[in-house]
Amino acid sequence: MFALTRYRRPSTSLASWMDEVLNDNYLWPSRTTTSWSPRVDVVEEKDAYKLHAELPGLEKKDINVAVDNGVLTISGERAFESKDEKDDSYRHYERSYGTFTRSFKLPEHVDVNKIKASHKNGVLELSIPKTELAKPKQIEVKVD
Repeated sequence: MFALTRYRRPSTSLASWMDEVLNDNYLWPSRTTTSWSPRVDVVEEKDAYKLHAELPGLEKKDINVAVDNGVLTISGERAFESKDEKDDSYRHYERSYGTFTRSFKLPEHVDVNKIKASHKNGVLELSIPKTELAKPKQIEVKVD
């Protein structure tokens, strides 16, 4: 069972759903800003959950991490990299650009005030500590 579950906001309209499907840019991508979603791994350790998000090409200033009402949200934006604004030589590209948002419902027994975030080599790492209630406890069996 996953301790952190992906939190999905319901689509507000058919139009927003169509935008999401059609903006995957299968054949002829445009340079317009679209949504993309970074890959995320979540690992449960004894004292904390570790979340790793792939954010290649982003800097600290491009990334936002917030917790609100038990939901952890990672968001940001990757700008289109064009060396020359007048350069129209792109015929095909597969890298994603634009804004992204990933949200996860946190388990009950985590200490949101002690969450730590670091960013190195294109990977965002979050350490989400468990409270004492969530940590496993060993019970000693005594012999009478």
